[in-house]
Amino acid sequence: MSANRKASSNRLYRRIGIAVAVLALAAAAFWFWNQRKAAAAEGGYRTTQVERGNIRVAISATGTLSAISTVTVGSQISGQVTDVLVDFNDRVKKDQIIAKIDPSSYEAQIQQGSAAIASAQASLRQMQAALRNAELDYQRKADLGKQKLVAQSDVDLARAARDQAQAQVNSAQAQIRQQTASTQTTRINLGRTVIRSPVDGVVLTRTIEPGQTVAASLQAPELFKIAEDLAKMKIELAVDEADIGQVKVGQPVTFTADAFADRQFKGVVDQVRLSATTTNNVVTYPVVVTVDNSDGTLLPGLTVNAEIEVSRRNDVLKVSNAALRYKPTAEEGAAGPQGGPQVVQMRGGGMSEDLARVASGLKLNAQQQAAFDAAIQAMRERMAARMAPQSSGGGNGLFGRGGGPGGGGMRIVMGGSGGDLQAQIRQRMIERTTQQFAPFRATLSPEQQKQWDAQIAALVGAKRAPLYKLVDGKPQMTMVRVGASDGTSTEVSGPIQQGDEVVTGERAAAAK
Repeated sequence: MSANRKASSNRLYRRIGIAVAVLALAAAAFWFWNQRKAAAAEGGYRTTQVERGNIRVAISATGTLSAISTVTVGSQISGQVTDVLVDFNDRVKKDQIIAKIDPSSYEAQIQQGSAAIASAQASLRQMQAALRNAELDYQRKADLGKQKLVAQSDVDLARAARDQAQAQVNSAQAQIRQQTASTQTTRINLGRTVIRSPVDGVVLTRTIEPGQTVAASLQAPELFKIAEDLAKMKIELAVDEADIGQVKVGQPVTFTADAFADRQFKGVVDQVRLSATTTNNVVTYPVVVTVDNSDGTLLPGLTVNAEIEVSRRNDVLKVSNAALRYKPTAEEGAAGPQGGPQVVQMRGGGMSEDLARVASGLKLNAQQQAAFDAAIQAMRERMAARMAPQSSGGGNGLFGRGGGPGGGGMRIVMGGSGGDLQAQIRQRMIERTTQQFAPFRATLSPEQQKQWDAQIAALVGAKRAPLYKLVDGKPQMTMVRVGASDGTSTEVSGPIQQGDEVVTGERAAAAK
């Protein structure tokens, strides 16, 4: 009896275990099915949203800090240094004595020159006395010669003696001038034995010590290097040739130095030099940046890492660069019917916004603003008429009317050469814009017309790229104008709005 009860109990436990296992398998299958369903519901695309924000485009470069003006103080004369009156980092004033060279040899030369001048002056007085005597002798003999009391040869000899005495006087006078000039040169060199600072500044380097002899035979030896004003400094950046075209005078610069890692400093581009340097086949151009160092923090010689802000766009639509790199696979909805040419819808809303932004920078008066508003309104009405629902066969040729609900603007068949297509689009847009805004342009001043034409040329000639918006779970291509890029995001404009979902990639297909 007990054995039967025990066997019945074992069979019950086995049945319960089998039921639990079946329920666990069913739960696992249900969970797996739900996960597959959720993954399918999420769609097969990675997306991001179009955002509104700022884009800052900067060029990175390295350089070295230095003073705006650095003066090298040397010696024009040779001699032994007797005194050095300044040291490193000392502040000096203009004409302040900073060193002295032994003047004894030059003082002796001046005394010798003075003695030589005195001797020459004494000789001159003797020669002047001889000249006077020769002049009187010639006058006497000339008078006697007129009376035929002396021979003519005696008169000629007296004249020659007078001329000779005059030449000796002239020679003595020249010797005095020569000796005086030589002595004056020695006096100048004597003054050069006192080395003075040519500017107000700070002593950066000192290369001499008292007792050292300097020799200025071929070139002036460097004794001191003085920075004129460290309150204003400069950086010489080496900018790559690929980026130099974007650098302009007046652009802001931010930079950091390893010595002050927790601080960021500012400067301004002061000069873009034309002296290119080639190193290992890499061409760079020097760009001079001026820096305010009124607090004295920065030091000459520091290596800095700088960024030149070449462009800044505030409050613009921007999208991740991954969205601009995305290209759909062949089987997705990027191709036309039966694998035919691709069709792109281009709407004009973005153009009107860009034109309004251009006009806002022209500082229009009331009359000009009214003319612009009328032109913009007319353009929007024409675009609205194009966007009206039409039959799908309404378009013809390369540029057709948009068809179908929600379609509108310009319908472009993306077949043939891409370069030819872009050129045709650009030419068509230039002609249309010129025609539509001709009355408004006539109200502008010559300077405003110049700005308007330049901005319109830049707007029409802007680079365009395809962007894929996610519509009903499928990527739909739209052409947008591409602007500034900071390497992560890029400015876009055209038929796109803030918050639009754009495709950045495709998810890998789930294993079946």
